[in-house]
Amino acid sequence: MNAVSRLSAPELLACAEELADLLADTVDGGASVGFLAPLGRVAALSWWEDRADAVSSGHLAVWVARTEGRLLGTVSLAFPDKPNSRHRAELVKLMVHRAGRGRGLGRTLLTTAEQAAAAAGVTLLHLDTETDSPAESLYCSAGWTRLGAIPDYAATPSGELRPTTIFYKRVGTGSVGAGDR
Repeated sequence: MNAVSRLSAPELLACAEELADLLADTVDGGASVGFLAPLGRVAALSWWEDRADAVSSGHLAVWVARTEGRLLGTVSLAFPDKPNSRHRAELVKLMVHRAGRGRGLGRTLLTTAEQAAAAAGVTLLHLDTETDSPAESLYCSAGWTRLGAIPDYAATPSGELRPTTIFYKRVGTGSVGAGDR
């Protein structure tokens, strides 16, 4: 059974080692999530610990998925701080451990983030993902709209430059406001 929960800053710090393991596994598996291989444990741990202030301030929301107590996935929403952009958020770092793939965790995390965004008053989500990656198929099947691709946007963990595809999705309804993040 999958249990998804949103982390507070102290909770993020408490499970930072598990999140670091997930990040390292994702990079080792070849996913382009902003890091080059090999990703050392210290660097992965530091990256997650550095997110705590953004979680505390409400600029970042982080969810984790656990199966039988094991952290196997995460997703985040990054909220802009400018008054004219509070109606949107960026979906970032959707990751599922290789041991947890094929169980619907990615879809569950994506749905959780979409629903939470709508509940917070967000009406527009956007993201970028490596073109032709398995993640791209997930977003297409979940009703996201493909906007286009940017060539040579990011390097894979092995250092190969690859295009990225930009997606957006309208969620929720309402007017522009700060929402309840």
